[in-house]
This record gives sequence, structure tokens and C-alpha cells, in this order.
Amino acid sequence: MTEHEHVRVAVIGSGFGGLGAAVRLRREGVTDFVVLERAGSVGGTWRDNSYPGCACDVPSHLYSFSFAPNPDWPRTFSGQEHIRAYLEHVTDTFGLRPHLRLNSEVKLMTWDGERLRWVIETSSGTLTADLVVSATGPLSDPKVPDVPGLDTFPGKVFHSARWDHDYDLRGKRVAMIGTGASAIQIVPAIQPEVAKLTLFQRTPPWVMPRMDRAVSGAERLLHRTLPVTARLRRGLLWGIRELQVQAFTKRPGELGLVEEIARRNMFRAVKDPGLRAKLTPSYRIGCKRILLSSTYYPALAKPNVDVVASGLREVRGSTVVAADGSEAEVDAIVFGTGFHVTDMPIADRVVGADGRTLAEAWSASGMRSLRGATAAGFPNWMTIIGPNTGLGNSSMILMIESQLNYLADYVRQLDVLGGRAALDARPGAVDAWNDRVQKRMERTVWSTGGCNSWYLDENGVNTTVWPGTTTEFRGATRHVDLAEYDLIRAPAPTPAPPSEPEPELVPASAAQPATPAARTKKKAEAEA
Repeated sequence: MTEHEHVRVAVIGSGFGGLGAAVRLRREGVTDFVVLERAGSVGGTWRDNSYPGCACDVPSHLYSFSFAPNPDWPRTFSGQEHIRAYLEHVTDTFGLRPHLRLNSEVKLMTWDGERLRWVIETSSGTLTADLVVSATGPLSDPKVPDVPGLDTFPGKVFHSARWDHDYDLRGKRVAMIGTGASAIQIVPAIQPEVAKLTLFQRTPPWVMPRMDRAVSGAERLLHRTLPVTARLRRGLLWGIRELQVQAFTKRPGELGLVEEIARRNMFRAVKDPGLRAKLTPSYRIGCKRILLSSTYYPALAKPNVDVVASGLREVRGSTVVAADGSEAEVDAIVFGTGFHVTDMPIADRVVGADGRTLAEAWSASGMRSLRGATAAGFPNWMTIIGPNTGLGNSSMILMIESQLNYLADYVRQLDVLGGRAALDARPGAVDAWNDRVQKRMERTVWSTGGCNSWYLDENGVNTTVWPGTTTEFRGATRHVDLAEYDLIRAPAPTPAPPSEPEPELVPASAAQPATPAARTKKKAEAEA
């Protein structure tokens, strides 16, 4: 990267969100952009998470871009290696490699109000951009709890998202901390080879059977020969999940039948009443993320596995001590304790128009944005998978593609406005959007289900999940409403001013209507 390179758009991250943004920009005719990636290859969370058993809990044909279908998924639920290979394929198919800036971790992004651009400092140099698209994702920075004595542990310690493949677990005594989506895949993968596995469980998860199987050669041939069949398959998977949303968002009481299926999944594998009691949740299913596995419970029933119904309290040498006082001698500690979701680290590196970081702006009210994309005081800055865009039962790729629609129209609006211009979300619009979201959240299972999940921030506010269907979100992000933004224009040059005036700030809707007719008229006037 050359010093002080300037691009129209800088995309941060090369997972599904970042690569999707890059593809959409090219399809909109924008080629003056870069994708900044801190690692040495693309893939995002599917590059970083390579632990044993890592796989997706969304069906393969739904967990892929609609504009880049893959007829050759080998399984109905794909493994990490298949998804990562798919993202490499997308990168090559859409010619994204020339735009990649690998090993370029973003250290700081600062808004320059005079030139109406972002100054981006990275580990490989500095550049500027008119528009920043942050696609770092909520599952990018592992969270490891501050456990007293952990720094003195003589054995091996690592997080599931930073798996040490050079460390051989065979014959070792291993402590697995956490029972989330990663842990229920790791446990059955390593149980047969370790000497002893001690699982620290603060809260038992609801675990549904995983209906995974190999996709036959005939199915793949059919999808390659008749692509419409793959689209129909994807549509069916999507439609079923859209119908399920009402139970999560409006009628949690209807989830009782789903709970019964999960109980039977456990009872089939776990015969010990004491272990069943430890593994039975006391909250409504769906309040925490529903997990999928047909091998987790059988692994826990093995004689070399011990389930501790308590969290890790401290470490004394090679002894791990639970909150209930129970102890275990271990050689390795594996943390499956999730990520910084409601306190995204990237927010500390974004400095807005008033000199505050995004983290400081969110410190009082929690993460807040307009339509999951833009934040007041941070002009021409967007996020993919922003606040309240997560899902509890469907594919995040659907939400990402909706946000890509919003990005595309944002770029079009800037084109229509012309000149040096920036859009800044109006505080009132951000508040109104979030008030509506939180009002709808009151009836959902995430608010009424009786659990404390990672969907909630430190104030108990759900800043993570979208309380509606993917269809509703797509409608809400189809177009940019200029009435929700202030337009910032660069000051006109004047001869020898005593000091440069502040940029002009006016409601964006007053500056340029967002109607197609108005856009056409504007272009015609410009051509004339």
C-alpha cells in the first residue's frame, strides 16, 4: 500500500460482509475501492475458527450468497473448510484479489471534516477514503474471561477461535470452558482422544438434533444442470424459517413443542438422571441461541467426560476450580467463551466528527445505529452486521445482502448529490429507529424467555438481534431515506479567508429528493 493512497471506498474485513460489499460495489460500477484485511487471507470468522468439528448450523444452500450459488455443497450443513473454500471461490470469481490489502490491520479511522474523507491508519500504511464500510463482524474478536491465576497455569491455554493445531490433545486432561455453539462441536470431536474432559457449564443450552447428511452426486448434478432447482431449495429453506419467526418474536409460548424435541434429543443419549438434571435448561428455548448437534449428548455420557454445572472461578497451578468449589487437574484449558459482540473493538478505532470514538458515543446508550448501518456523528461510515441485525433462526447472509442493498443506494445518493458531499445520520432518526426496534423487542423470547444471553449488553438491552423477519428488514433497507440524514458540503473556496468556515450542514432531504425522477432530472441537467 502506498503512503496516503486515496480511494472512494474502503471496506474493512474480508468475511462474508466485506466480500459481499466488494462484489456489490463492482456491480454498481465502483472499482476505486480496497478491502483491508488484518490477516493474510480472506474468510473472516471461517478462516479464524478452525477448531475440530467446526461447521455451520445453517443449511448450506441458505448460507451462501444468492448471487453466487454453489451447486456442489458436499453436505447439507457445511464444515468450516467448505465455507472457507467457497469464500475463496467468490473472491476469484468476482475478481476481488486486486482490491485486497492483506496483512493491513486498521489501527485508527479519523474523520477529516475539512476534506470530507476518512483518514485510515493501518499496519501497512495510511490511506484516505470518501466512504468506509466496516465489515469486521461481531464474531471476530475472542472474549477470554479474566480468571484469577490463569497467567500462572503451567499447561496450554487457547480460545476456540485461535486453536493451536500444533498442540496434541491426545492423552491429555482438558478443561473446556463454556457450552456455546463452538463447545458443542469441539466436545464430541476431541472426546475420543483425550484422557479426561472436564466441561465447565454455567448455563445448559437447548440442543436440537442436527439433520446433517452428505449431498448425493445426483443432487449436485441436478443443481448444476438445472440451477432453478438450487434456487427452489434455497427458497424452501428460507420460507420455513420465515414462518418460524412469529414464535420467536410474538408468541414464545408456541415454542413448547420445540422444547420437547430438544428434551428427547437429550434423553435418547443421556440415561443418567443426575446428568440429565445438569443438562436441562430452566429458560424458554430460543432465549439463548438454539444449538444443533446429534453427537454432543452422546459424548457427554462417555466415562471420560465430567460435566461441572458451574463456571470457572480460578486457577491454582494446574488445578482448575469451579464456582461451586469442585476441582480438576488439567493439562490444557480451552475457552469457548464467545466474542466481543455488544462491545465491538473496532468502535474504539473510529473517531467521528466531534472527536469522540464510536465506543464513546455508544458508552451511555449502548450500540445504536440507523437501520443497522449508520451512526450519528460518523459521516459516510457504514457497518455491515451492525446493531440489531443478528438472527435467531435463519441465515445471516440474508441480512448481509439487505445491507448491501442499502450500501448500493447510499453510493447512488452520493453520486446524485455530486461534488464533495457526505451524509450523516440525524440523531432523531437514529433514536426513532431504535425506539421502534426496542419496542418490538419487548414481546420476543429474547426478552421474556428468562435467560441472560450474549445478545444482551451490560445494561440488559438487546443490541444484537433483529425482532422481525428477513423480509421486513429487506424492505426497511431497500433505499436510503435522505430525510433521515444531514447533508454535509465542503466549504466553497474563498480568497484568503481569516479561517476556513465550518462545513455546511443541511437536511439531506432538502438538498436533493430521493425519487428516481429527481435523480434523472439531476443527471440530465449535469449532462446539459
